[in-house]
Amino acid sequence: MTETPLQGLRVLDTATLFAGPLAATLLGDFGAEVVKIEHPTKPDPSRGHGPSKDGIGLWWKVLGRNKRTITLDLSKPGGRTTFLRLAASADVVVENFRPGTLEKWDLGWSELSAVNPRLVLTRVTGFGQFGPYAHRPGFGTLAEAMSGFAAITGEPDAPPVLPPFGLADSIAGLATAYAVMTALAARDRTGEGQVVDMALIEPILTVLGPQPTWYDQLGHVQERTGNRSANNAPRNTYRTADGTWVAVSTSAQSIAERVMHLVGRPELIDEPWFATGAERAAHADVLDAAVGSWIARRSRADVLAAFEKAEAAVAPIQDVRDVLADPQYQALDTVTTVDDPDLGPLRMQNVLFRLSSTPGAIRWAGRPHGADTDEILRELGLTEAELTALRTEGAL
Repeated sequence: MTETPLQGLRVLDTATLFAGPLAATLLGDFGAEVVKIEHPTKPDPSRGHGPSKDGIGLWWKVLGRNKRTITLDLSKPGGRTTFLRLAASADVVVENFRPGTLEKWDLGWSELSAVNPRLVLTRVTGFGQFGPYAHRPGFGTLAEAMSGFAAITGEPDAPPVLPPFGLADSIAGLATAYAVMTALAARDRTGEGQVVDMALIEPILTVLGPQPTWYDQLGHVQERTGNRSANNAPRNTYRTADGTWVAVSTSAQSIAERVMHLVGRPELIDEPWFATGAERAAHADVLDAAVGSWIARRSRADVLAAFEKAEAAVAPIQDVRDVLADPQYQALDTVTTVDDPDLGPLRMQNVLFRLSSTPGAIRWAGRPHGADTDEILRELGLTEAELTALRTEGAL
């Protein structure tokens, strides 16, 4: 096999649900050895999230890919000792317990760094490790609400809108993987590990753009504008003659002009307000009427073909069925097929990006709860008597 970029990196994933486990998944996709540690009787709830087939959670098959799975109760004395032995040879620990939980079990940074000074302890929580909200339960929904995302999402005269999927968790998972690699790069220079403190409420605020700066400098508060943009127009979704939808964007002035020529309204280009995106946005009703009426008289296939010929920006509004049939996604192998012993051929999103020399790969989908416990602990040097003692204690 081609050597992977993170080969030799060992990650202990003790987190549950989405942000922390997703970060570990992304590391595993590019060759890190990821050991998923779950409670013996309370596995990661993502195993039961969403639809299942034959009693097997499908979300877990994606989130648990490229991970070996063991059970370990860190609150038990034997579980604590075993975890310290695992951490001694690991590079990264990912956890998302409430602040103070690891310390309660005598597994905080002081204990972990004592057995492994090169360790990167990655702590993913709703609100961070300190501050007035640190000990509150935190989920992505709360981050989507607090960050300003919900306040700007939806129609102007309708309630704020929350996303129907784990947006804040997913953004935090991506950011956490980046944070881990940053900490490891620092370790390469200093020889010492450190603590990564990741709060779900922060990465989503970053991707919302310069809202704090706008408010600081101008007192400007972004409002809900539906599918429209305050920065350019036409920018909206439009219904086609065959009942489907397309999205049009004109962030560049040249694209906006091409769209007006295409829809037969070139005279609008000569309007004084057409020269800037913000002024076009102020006249969105006029531009939406021009574009929308042209699109409404044509099928989606004809609209897409005409926009492509005009070198204007358009995309179909696709559901998952369309995504799987889309020729661009197919060319990129964005959704690939994994051979799974439980479900057979299984389609899921491929690794996040392509590397020309050391590509990542999905080696296997999520494995059963605790499937690799004995194998991993034997590799660690535990004897059969020690495994039996841990089971008697309830630590496995």
